[in-house]
Amino acid sequence: MTLKILHLSDIHLGSGFSHGRINPETRLNTRLEDFIKTLNICIDRALDEPVDLVLFGGDAFPDATPPPYIQEQFAAAFRRLADANIPTVLLVGNHDQHAQGTGGASLCIYRTLAVPGFIVGDAIATHRITTPNGDVQIITLPWLTRSLSNLLTLPETEGLSLAEVNDLLIQRLQPALEGEIRRLDPDIPTVLLAHLMADRANFGAERFLAVGKGFTVPVSLLIRPEIDYVALGHVHKHQNLNPQNNPPIIYPGSIERVDFSEEKEDKGYVLIELAKNQADWQFCPLQVRPFRTITVDVSASDTPQEDIESAIAKYDIQDAVVRLIYKLRSEQIEIIALPALQEALQAAHTYTIRPELVSQLARPRLPELGVGNSLDPLDALKAYLDNREDLKEIAADMITAATELMD
Repeated sequence: MTLKILHLSDIHLGSGFSHGRINPETRLNTRLEDFIKTLNICIDRALDEPVDLVLFGGDAFPDATPPPYIQEQFAAAFRRLADANIPTVLLVGNHDQHAQGTGGASLCIYRTLAVPGFIVGDAIATHRITTPNGDVQIITLPWLTRSLSNLLTLPETEGLSLAEVNDLLIQRLQPALEGEIRRLDPDIPTVLLAHLMADRANFGAERFLAVGKGFTVPVSLLIRPEIDYVALGHVHKHQNLNPQNNPPIIYPGSIERVDFSEEKEDKGYVLIELAKNQADWQFCPLQVRPFRTITVDVSASDTPQEDIESAIAKYDIQDAVVRLIYKLRSEQIEIIALPALQEALQAAHTYTIRPELVSQLARPRLPELGVGNSLDPLDALKAYLDNREDLKEIAADMITAATELMD
């Protein structure tokens, strides 16, 4: 039989308040209301199908200690799945862990309360779940830290670089996953639900949010014939890391835009029809609030005010989160009428205005790199490095890398 599964991730409920405003009727931030609305659209789809199982790939909130009123909104949405007897697996992501894994996770309350049908994935483990259309096996792989994984001890990692710790962790992770795979029932479909940074992923905001805090897992470790679908969380940009789909390795992405780094990304969730050795999936886009960046350089203009207003008029900013960035000379500051720009941006949901001064002193410091000189790129790099004392230690490596790239 075929099971229907809804896979969503990276809700980050409570994020992006700076891009919203207070709703005078509800007293809630409008961006929180956006996130709640989008989350409930996902839950609506799960109920309407109905699906046999919901998989959440981690990062429910921006951190492990969200305010109670935000926790209540998350609980109210997911409670609808419990009321409908739809099993749900809540995976622990990096933002769900308290103090990088040393103080538990915000989602563990659902296990403590024994919410019917809810499983919290805070350890590497296999869960067999019974649905009306058959059983399914879910291997949970939460975000790995030194403290959470229990794969490494402090003495083993003391004095090692992050890269060395990463390599050691992957060496320990492989047999741990192998142990779970060997215990699988070969006749039942299997999903690996993991919150991780894969080495083939195109990163969005999470690349910066988690820098220096996590480990990169090779995609090759996730491709196993025993696994029919790999449900990932952590990276906010939707993508399939295995176009051969054997198995599909899917980041659904986040369900709302967290900041402007996700301005051009589609947001949504994934619906899967799963059977043994078969996983058909589709990305379901969500209509979320648009973000718009308007950039204009008026430093060489005789009519900077008109040029900025003209640039704004070219964009559809209705109900969007907008940032206006205009570049100008210092002597132009006084002739920019800020109230007129604010009036032009009134249709936006919220907006920010950021002037940037263009330096009048910017000119080549090295004569050999000046305008009119035609240098080979490698010679240009060498000339640049010869004048950078702070790069002397890595200059040779940079030249070697540049030579390889040019070849």
